Amino acid sequence: MIDRLIENIQKKNNPSVVGLDPTIAMMPEGLKKKYFEEYGETAEGIAAMFEEFNRNIIDAVADIVPAVKPQIAMYEKFGESGIRAYNRTCRYAAEKGLTVIGDIKRGDISSTAAAYAAHLDGAETGSRREATWWEDSVTVNPYLGTDGIKPFTDACAAAGKGIFVLVRTSNPSSSEIQMLELADGRKVYEAVGELTAEWGSSLIGKFGYSEVGAVVGATHKEEGERLRAALPHTFFLVPGYGAQGGTAEDVAGFFDARGLGAIISSSRGITAAYRKMEGCGEENYADAAAAAAAEMRDTLRAALARRTE
Repeated sequence: MIDRLIENIQKKNNPSVVGLDPTIAMMPEGLKKKYFEEYGETAEGIAAMFEEFNRNIIDAVADIVPAVKPQIAMYEKFGESGIRAYNRTCRYAAEKGLTVIGDIKRGDISSTAAAYAAHLDGAETGSRREATWWEDSVTVNPYLGTDGIKPFTDACAAAGKGIFVLVRTSNPSSSEIQMLELADGRKVYEAVGELTAEWGSSLIGKFGYSEVGAVVGATHKEEGERLRAALPHTFFLVPGYGAQGGTAEDVAGFFDARGLGAIISSSRGITAAYRKMEGCGEENYADAAAAAAAEMRDTLRAALARRTE
């Protein structure tokens, strides 16, 4: 997965990923009217609405970005219909040639983690294994340690897929745990970063990066730069850009000297761009998303160019 992702980034000259995290409030009024009239105010109607919204966003940004990152919770809350919309969204993006990062943040004891790892390597259905999900990689929670991660790394090795381990997340209260100091003087996030590198040491691709990456928030510039220096083979998935306060200058140090090593995520800053774009009608939400994605691409390119001057 990681080599394909990097190749997609190089092809588009764009180290950014669009988060597909739909909410009812984000939906254009015309789309809501269409599906509420057809289905009523039901979970089935909302899931169908999300699916159309996502397809149109994907069509608009497919030539601009290398990847999308749907957040499963936004779909799970609508039950069976929502899960169907999530899976169809992932499949549609994959068919468009985009790398699909499933933001599922799973983590549990080894037997349960092995079941969650079906997101990567499918499920046993008797004498065969069937692909049941469409992600290329997923996010995982490392709190249970190696027992909870090994089933995912085994799945990565078997299926050529990847994971991103939560290391230094962008949410404000993350410091309550991640910045705690250990007996040896390291912070918790640094120890988790070192474990992440260890877990991925046997899964390094041709660009020098492992299938086991790290989630590192754009809102933590100094820690991100420290992790970049300490983890030369760990690829970063970087949330917190834009709406959460992270800037292109903040994340420039998360990349290596080649301009590789990270992909920066923006969700509602792109998918809901129509709401803030002057003169943009809601029916043009996909065009607004494309414009916002292109602007983010150009801003990141400029920041990386300044860093290498």
